[in-house]
Amino acid sequence: MQIIINNSSMVPIYEQIVDQIKTQIRNGGLKEHEILPSVRALSKELKISALTVKKAYDHLENEGFTVTVHGKGTYVAAINTELLLEEQKKELEADLELAIQKGRRCGISDEDIRSLFELILEG
Repeated sequence: MQIIINNSSMVPIYEQIVDQIKTQIRNGGLKEHEILPSVRALSKELKISALTVKKAYDHLENEGFTVTVHGKGTYVAAINTELLLEEQKKELEADLELAIQKGRRCGISDEDIRSLFELILEG
């Protein structure tokens, strides 16, 4: 499992870990029931606090992406296709929102944005 931390990013480190693990699960890089590195191992590898990794793992578990077995480790949860689809929709929604905001900042009308969107969908 490869995780790259950007220390100059405005995104907190634990969120960077969460996002990258989710992406690897969605893309099939991490398979169902695959064990993740231990909190200590990942914190040592990334040269960050173990508490930061623990926070990321807890977040992933709360969202249903991982399962922690006491004394055994943290594993990729059984793939919930509805959960993955919902996550992907949220990402797409955020990207579309950014595109709309950019269009409005450039002075493009909502109607022109809709027309561009429909044109792209037809393409």
